[in-house]
Amino acid sequence: MRFDGLWRHPDFVRLWAGQTVSIFGSYIGNTALRFGAILVLDARAYEMALLVAAGIVPELITGPLIGVWVDRLRRRPIMIAADLGRAALLASIPAAYALDALTIGQMYVVAFLTGVLSMSFNVAYRSYLPSLVRRDELLEGNSKLSASESVAEVGAFGIAGWLVQALTAPFAILIDAVSFIGSALFVGMIRKDETPPARDQRTGMLREAAEGIRTIANNSILRATTIAESIAHFAFGMFGAGYALYGIRVLDLQPGVVSMVAAVGGVSSFVGALVAGRAARRLGTGPAMVTGAAFMGASMLLVPLAHGPALVAAAFLMAQQLGDGGYVVYDINQVSTRQAITADRLLGRVNSGVDICAHGAMLVGVLTFGLLGETVGLRTSLAVAAAVMLFAAVWLAVSPVARLREVPGREAPLDPARRASEAS
Repeated sequence: MRFDGLWRHPDFVRLWAGQTVSIFGSYIGNTALRFGAILVLDARAYEMALLVAAGIVPELITGPLIGVWVDRLRRRPIMIAADLGRAALLASIPAAYALDALTIGQMYVVAFLTGVLSMSFNVAYRSYLPSLVRRDELLEGNSKLSASESVAEVGAFGIAGWLVQALTAPFAILIDAVSFIGSALFVGMIRKDETPPARDQRTGMLREAAEGIRTIANNSILRATTIAESIAHFAFGMFGAGYALYGIRVLDLQPGVVSMVAAVGGVSSFVGALVAGRAARRLGTGPAMVTGAAFMGASMLLVPLAHGPALVAAAFLMAQQLGDGGYVVYDINQVSTRQAITADRLLGRVNSGVDICAHGAMLVGVLTFGLLGETVGLRTSLAVAAAVMLFAAVWLAVSPVARLREVPGREAPLDPARRASEAS
């Protein structure tokens, strides 16, 4: 690896380190949380759906307010507070397990509250990056952050299942809690002063939140990518709620094997992060998004097709993980486009608005899986999820995004206040 570009930017490296540590623990924690529900509390399909939904519902409730807060307040302190709060919440699970008091209800509560804090961190983080690096460095920054996330995914998924078997799921979650403390320390070491947000543009929480939604609705690129994100997250809600349950109950795979298979997705994601910029230059930003989303949807079809002995079934699941790289190509390009064309004063609310739409669709997907999984079965439910993901690619292909050759500049008319000023 050549240590040039943003690797020579000390504050970016600190942000990168905090994200990498946090993501490593998060993959272990999320895997352990679901395995814990299955293996420790004997959760059924609808309970798994409720557990995943518990982490999404609070984002929909608090999302509009979070976007306004991120635009009103300094973003780095929000990230640090979210990290420390998640550490304390997750640490309560092994504590309760040690006292023989762990219940599915507590897991729902922890998932609910960490969902609020996770959305706060993610909106603040995506809104903070453009203030830390130049606009022409956003694609590089997002690619580097995504690449390190992929490496963390490989390591975390590679050991998560075995940690669950060796330590039990609740104590594996403790690693996630510690990782958030490490993330807070790294983010706290960033030295660049953050410019305080302007106070003279405040018009009330609801009006400010609505301004972010209007910004998305009034721009064809943001509108199209937000709809695509929503369709994709509906598919991911179904797929994610059923994947581990399908692997353990239908394919009869051990937790360690399921997590090792998922680690292949980290390798694929790493490759996707490395080629995202190259794909945008060769194909164009929009076509790169379409191709990446289509590749992900096609790969998801391999999971419901898995059958036979454990080795054969695991091979199907491993082949599906190769599609993760395609989604990373799509995601890096769409996030970089959003960051580049959105006025800084609106970025928190736009990021929050996209998250609300995507996570709302994910919640519907999770609940749809809970219904279909109990009626038509896990295999058919996962096939439906794959078809929905392919539809997201079709939507992008017929939208204005498909004609986007490169990331637009900041002169794009996305700031309603500036547009009104120029009109006068």
